[in-house]
Amino acid sequence: MAVNFNQNSVFNLKPINIDGVRSEVNGLLINGEEIVMAFQTIRDQLVFTNKRIISIDVQGITGKRKSFSTMPYSKIQYFAIQTPGFLELIPDAELFIMFSNSFTAKFEFKGDVDIGKIGRMISEYVLE
Repeated sequence: MAVNFNQNSVFNLKPINIDGVRSEVNGLLINGEEIVMAFQTIRDQLVFTNKRIISIDVQGITGKRKSFSTMPYSKIQYFAIQTPGFLELIPDAELFIMFSNSFTAKFEFKGDVDIGKIGRMISEYVLE
């Protein structure tokens, strides 16, 4: 399933090392912008920087075509997090973000993800 800001979707995102972020993202970053954390589906990625959220939708069989979408933290109206349930076989956490254009993004994180850390990070950038 594609990661982008054009559809309301749930993603099975797993954390990756920021060194594993696609090199093309560096060309999008502005002065002073740094990658804070990153997640990946099978091929797509979701990158949190200190300025915005960047999604990378890998398209086609070869994966050479990519679509990049970004949403700055300044456009977030509110967000909500949901922690994993007690004794879930496959723990997952969810993040809901409502942007000022009325778009709501829903992200589902699989595995060992500190959803509280993501919430604190978003709060820090939204409330600045």
